[in-house]
Amino acid sequence: MAIDSGLNGNFDLTKDTVDRIVSNKPGAYLLGKKNSDGTMMVHYAGRSDYDLNARLKNHVDNYPAFAFINLDTRKQAYDKECWLYHTFNPRDNSVHPAKPSDTSYTCSISGCTN
Repeated sequence: MAIDSGLNGNFDLTKDTVDRIVSNKPGAYLLGKKNSDGTMMVHYAGRSDYDLNARLKNHVDNYPAFAFINLDTRKQAYDKECWLYHTFNPRDNSVHPAKPSDTSYTCSISGCTN
């Protein structure tokens, strides 16, 4: 992950690590695996609108590494997830991030129609 994502980490994705460093508030994240030089190869971008701690623990058995940022609002989490998706083009994300169902948010990335 050579691009500065603005996220914390390249941590091992374990429940203990998540409980130690991730809050139960909105946030965005990247998942992947570590290369031999210790950098993360990004495979997935995601977010949680309410509880990033719980959301990350859902991925423990699927990915060995993560980076994250806790945010104050779900709008910030959605915007960050969109930026991560467009910037890293993660191989395991087959579609653009969905907006929260009860909102009219749109992707703020120039040229994006979502």
